[in-house]
Amino acid sequence: MFDVEQFIVECRQASAAGGSPAVVDVVARAMAEPAAIMAALGEPRRAGLHTLLRSDGLTVLNVVWGPRMSQVPHNHRMWAVIGIYTGREDNIFWRRVPNGAGGKIEAAGAKALSDRDAAPLGPDIIHSVLNPINRLTGAIHVYGGDFFGQARSEWDPERLVEQPFDVAKTLALFEESNRRLAAPAP
Repeated sequence: MFDVEQFIVECRQASAAGGSPAVVDVVARAMAEPAAIMAALGEPRRAGLHTLLRSDGLTVLNVVWGPRMSQVPHNHRMWAVIGIYTGREDNIFWRRVPNGAGGKIEAAGAKALSDRDAAPLGPDIIHSVLNPINRLTGAIHVYGGDFFGQARSEWDPERLVEQPFDVAKTLALFEESNRRLAAPAP
């Protein structure tokens, strides 16, 4: 059985004891039972960022990606652990172009995560996210800090140049995905 409060306690303890590597173990154990997570959180019905914990030292989110939803390259400026309990999340990893004007980036790798997967992201990682399937994807994201309070960057999807992260634009992206999800099929 997945208990949200117990999961948060374990994430806090792991973060204090060993940081990201210890939290990966906690998230991986939870992801091993995706049905238990859905029983506790409910089956995803709408795209969104659902806060389970927000503190200076740790943020835990239930992230629900809409069908075929994508997010532009961005960073977190803190470590993260991503666990998928239903669906799929494709991550493209980016690196800064040496001497690139405007903080330009280029693709450097990728990793597909499916249900039962858990993966760490380092504090300097730049990544973009895609839900490549035609249904909602549910994920638990654990961040080593205040996810909403940290200044960070995103990259223009066309020119791949750095700009301040726009929280309102990101939240609107989830709402647009919900409008598409609710629209009648053609």
